[in-house]
Amino acid sequence: METAVIILAAGQGSRMQSDLPKVLHRLGDAPLLAHAQRLALSIDAARRVVVTGHGGDAVAAAAHDADADVELVEQAEQKGTAHAVDQARDLLGGFDGDLLVLYGDTPLITEATVAAMQSRRADGDAVVVLGFEADDPGGYGRLIRGADGGLDAIIEAKDATPDQRAVRLFNSGVLLAPAKLLFDLISEVGNENASGEYYLTDIVALARARDLPCGIVTCPEAETLGVNSRADLARAEAAFQARARAEALENGVTMTDPDTVYFALDTVIGRDVVLEPNIQFLSGVTVESGATIRAFSHLEGAHVSDGAVIGPFARLRPGAEIGGGAKVGNFVEVKNAEVAQGAKLNHLSYVGDASVGEEANLGAGTITCNYDGVSKHRTEIGDRAFVGSNSSLVAPVRVGAGALVASGSVITTDVPDEALSLARARQVNKPGLATRLFQKLRADKARRDAGET
Repeated sequence: METAVIILAAGQGSRMQSDLPKVLHRLGDAPLLAHAQRLALSIDAARRVVVTGHGGDAVAAAAHDADADVELVEQAEQKGTAHAVDQARDLLGGFDGDLLVLYGDTPLITEATVAAMQSRRADGDAVVVLGFEADDPGGYGRLIRGADGGLDAIIEAKDATPDQRAVRLFNSGVLLAPAKLLFDLISEVGNENASGEYYLTDIVALARARDLPCGIVTCPEAETLGVNSRADLARAEAAFQARARAEALENGVTMTDPDTVYFALDTVIGRDVVLEPNIQFLSGVTVESGATIRAFSHLEGAHVSDGAVIGPFARLRPGAEIGGGAKVGNFVEVKNAEVAQGAKLNHLSYVGDASVGEEANLGAGTITCNYDGVSKHRTEIGDRAFVGSNSSLVAPVRVGAGALVASGSVITTDVPDEALSLARARQVNKPGLATRLFQKLRADKARRDAGET
């Protein structure tokens, strides 16, 4: 049976103390909302709907960035979770499959957990609710089991009796039910409760009143962590990183100090990659098998091919394409540039808006001068070219294949293939002048010092 997903993302999140909508705060260098959307894509959901509200335009833009085919509906007034889901009624009215309700501020639900809920649905439960056990009840609703072990009701904490508050099986808010049944049940939900809201949780009791079976799937509490404050966000980041590190190790990545490596939601790391301590991956990074990322390196929007060595203290910015076996060394920055197979950028260089050919070598302090104050321009460096230390290549410019640029040159015009280019003032030596100059400077200083005393 096909599954559609509704992600509720309309809340303001006042406890975040932020002008930014809660679901746009970042976790693993991606909006919280993107984590729920990634889950929807990973389970191959046939329809994917995000319910927007507070900061709707910004949330909608972020939703489209994460999933070009996402559908959007607005909850103009915040009247509760059942009311939020009901906003998709017209959009999904003809959908004849199951509907999974997720939350834009609950980023850690796994595919395995959703699969367990789908299995329970296949076994006959009309409504499946995701629950968890915890020692601290917080403000969570309680899952009340019936005599048959199934789910009889969900009671919100504000409305619970003392006996119900003693229950330690809690509601995550995530549920799965046939779309037509879910919207039918929502039509019967009222708002006679402590908050005056339309609770999605009421559909369980309504389903049981129709003698429909309801079931519970449980997962670890960490999966259900909802982000409502900055402290929650920090806890979620720690949980996300721990999971990402464990997956990397399981998949054949070597990390000498895993706790100091930080991944993004979309980071892709191949087998036999070595990650040294204190590395940060931001979004859009792929590192292929056998590469080495040395300590204190920072990568964003970059692709590193097999066998390449990056760092230590290297920075790869968006658009960096590093070829197989290439070396990008200490204090080197690469931006929007292709570094071909076997090329070496070993020390203290900036390479931006450029292409570096195979086996080319850039000496320490080489800079591509790519910006004229208005526009960016490209530099091309050919295969096996050698650029001497402390050289500046003023774009647009080309250094030909096999060419040699002398150290300290400022290159402003193209260098032909296999040519030697020197672009610096001729050195002039004045014998004895250093001694006479120092003598004069010391004498001048002594006279100034005597005058001051």
